[in-house]
Amino acid sequence: MIKIVFYKLKIPFLVREALFIKKNKDRWEKLQQLPAEDPDEMAKDFTQLVDDLAYAKTFYPTSHVTQFINSLASKIYLNIYKNRKEEANRLTTFWKYDVPLTIRKHHTTVLFSFIIFVLFFAVGFFSAKQDEGFVRDVLGNSYVDMTEENIQAGNPFGVYQTGNPFLVWMGIMINNIVVSLMYFVKGLFFAVFTIQSLIIESIRLGAFEYMFFSKGLGVQSVLTVLVHGALELTAIIIASAAGIIFGKSSLFPGTMKRLDSLKQGAKDGVKIVVGLVPIFIIAAFFEGFVTRHYKMHWLISVGLLLFSSIFIIWYFVIYPIRLQKKLSLSSNSGETEL
Repeated sequence: MIKIVFYKLKIPFLVREALFIKKNKDRWEKLQQLPAEDPDEMAKDFTQLVDDLAYAKTFYPTSHVTQFINSLASKIYLNIYKNRKEEANRLTTFWKYDVPLTIRKHHTTVLFSFIIFVLFFAVGFFSAKQDEGFVRDVLGNSYVDMTEENIQAGNPFGVYQTGNPFLVWMGIMINNIVVSLMYFVKGLFFAVFTIQSLIIESIRLGAFEYMFFSKGLGVQSVLTVLVHGALELTAIIIASAAGIIFGKSSLFPGTMKRLDSLKQGAKDGVKIVVGLVPIFIIAAFFEGFVTRHYKMHWLISVGLLLFSSIFIIWYFVIYPIRLQKKLSLSSNSGETEL
């Protein structure tokens, strides 16, 4: 008899919990997948979640929905605290937090882009090795003739010594930024044209490198080109990843609505491309002012290459992983305190 009364009392609470979840589920999912960035909207969302949490703790203290709301409110609270603390220096926050966390979110796509680059670089290199005319087909007769003339004159990388250094820097910087934006925009068409552009560029670079390796200038070519190329090529690969992110967001929306997924993909892609601007600026500076002195001592070239490589691995791989883990721990700590 006692059990019957217990279940009669419990059933209304179960029904009430189901209605509570049904009423608020869409709003919670939106906050989880597309959290607000405007401070006022964020504060409003947090206030609503606190009300939800108070209600849930009163009527369903041991329910999973209470734990879920608590976790969601904690994350928004941490975002509010972070925004208030650092809103005075938004640019620092952007490159210190936003870009690395977005890169971390899409590490798999960046790896995919890198694999495409390596694969078709090898295709270009070995195609040039098998077919003597391939280099001319890919790079053009005028460029190949000019390079061969420079090699015969004992100045194989003389192309980097032409023009005013400052104008070269500005021209290359603007060109590379525009190219990265184009790689991103091409992603709108399901990333097909972004991948196509990356493949073509990779093949061209492979053929370009074989042109020097075939003349016994392979090591010198690597030390010369990668002084600026390490940063430049990394940025191109990641810009391609931004285009792929944009394209796949409409193809694979997951649990999100297709339009919301497309907006999120565009947002992440723009954030990545804008975050690459300083990389392009530095890479162009190296090409305009440093690479032209390619006959400098090889230790200087190696040092610059190591510096670029360490920065790339740290900022785009190690730091995003460590930052995500750190914020995850902070979030878990915040859940227990809320």
